[in-house]
Amino acid sequence: MSETAASLRHKIASAGELEAVVRTMKAMAAASIGQYENAVRSLDEYYRTVQLGLVACFRQGEPWGAVMPAAQKESGAIGAVVFGSDQGLVGQFNEVMAEFVVNTLGNLPGKKTVWTVGERIQSRLADTDLMPGASFILPNSINAITSLVGQILVEMETQREKGEIAQVYLFHNRPQSGAIYIPVSQRLLPLDDVWRRDLASLRWPTGNLPEVMNGVERTLLALVREYLFVSLFRACAESLASENASRLAAMQRAEKNIDELLEDLNRTFHRLRQSGIDEELFDVVSGFEALTGPK
Repeated sequence: MSETAASLRHKIASAGELEAVVRTMKAMAAASIGQYENAVRSLDEYYRTVQLGLVACFRQGEPWGAVMPAAQKESGAIGAVVFGSDQGLVGQFNEVMAEFVVNTLGNLPGKKTVWTVGERIQSRLADTDLMPGASFILPNSINAITSLVGQILVEMETQREKGEIAQVYLFHNRPQSGAIYIPVSQRLLPLDDVWRRDLASLRWPTGNLPEVMNGVERTLLALVREYLFVSLFRACAESLASENASRLAAMQRAEKNIDELLEDLNRTFHRLRQSGIDEELFDVVSGFEALTGPK
């Protein structure tokens, strides 16, 4: 009985320590979600502003051929930037993304090279037929995203100059109301006529027609750079918000399971303890009756 009771005490103590760790992880995830969700909301507005700036340039003139001579190329090798996680305890976050990437790229022709952001997604995609490319460390704060985006843009430009890729796709998880997240993709490059026509179809928010000052070509180049930057920045922020939401949900499930386990262990322990007390009382009563019984 003592060994069994001691074993139960050890399990209860271990479960309590694990619950403390889970609660800490849950609090950290809940605190992180706020900053990333706020960043996503701000980026949505900024992304819209950049789009409207491009619309103004397109409506004012036709400098596109001179600015982006390679924009007409619509086929060729594909480079895919995939955002995942560096840490675990995120449920099926990386598995869902890996499956989505494989299925999406599988429907596209040409050679595919995958650039991963996060060690976990890198290991998941390593088991597929996709060619591994550069890997990047996932930032742990909003301020660190800018450096990551700069590294990705340099890698993209280097590969394009070498002729290794002609198209670039973004893959990441996006926060979704009614669900934790959904996997999404976006073709980032080339900035072709289809992309330009879609932008030109956006409705200008006011009745005043836009006018670009100080040179349409220079402004267009600046807006294109900003478009690429904010697209990558937003993808990373949305992925981090989704990751922390997934981790929070996983920690909530783990906390519930640990509470149920502790309840079961405590119930078993108290039952065992009561059984031992009953046996000891029975021995005392039996001894007393033996001593006070008829000689």
